[in-house]
Amino acid sequence: MTTLYDFSAPLLGGAEQQLSTYRDKVVLVVNVASKCGFTPQYTGLEKLYETYKDRGLVVLGFPCNQFGEQEPGTEAEIAAFCDLNYNVTFPIFSKVMVNGRGALPLYQWLRRKAPGLLGVQLIPWNFTKFLVDRSGKNVQRFASATEPTDLAPAIEKLL
Repeated sequence: MTTLYDFSAPLLGGAEQQLSTYRDKVVLVVNVASKCGFTPQYTGLEKLYETYKDRGLVVLGFPCNQFGEQEPGTEAEIAAFCDLNYNVTFPIFSKVMVNGRGALPLYQWLRRKAPGLLGVQLIPWNFTKFLVDRSGKNVQRFASATEPTDLAPAIEKLL
């Protein structure tokens, strides 16, 4: 059986990160963008991370430019944006595709494990959130419009 821990992805800067690094943690995976109406959710994501990281939560941000070209920046620009505007301390990965033939395998798996409304697997927009339990197997999807603070009860249940 495949779990979150079977995947890897490149961090900003290119180093490949084995997701097994996050074994036994509750993981929130989010496709992010710097020029989106939902971009202010970075604040809530950072707050969740700061609040729960000592209890075992990790937030993983995956910049994506597939929706309205709202993440056009280079890796250096993305890193600077996250740091300067939102003081992001959770891991940010290299820009990825979340839909289509070139989709990151992690996202292919997440979409199958937790399809959206009416069973649609495609991710409709930036800031779609996937919450993965400590076993790395069970996945819950949250819509872009779901504020990070609204995830606190689901996160607490898994911690």
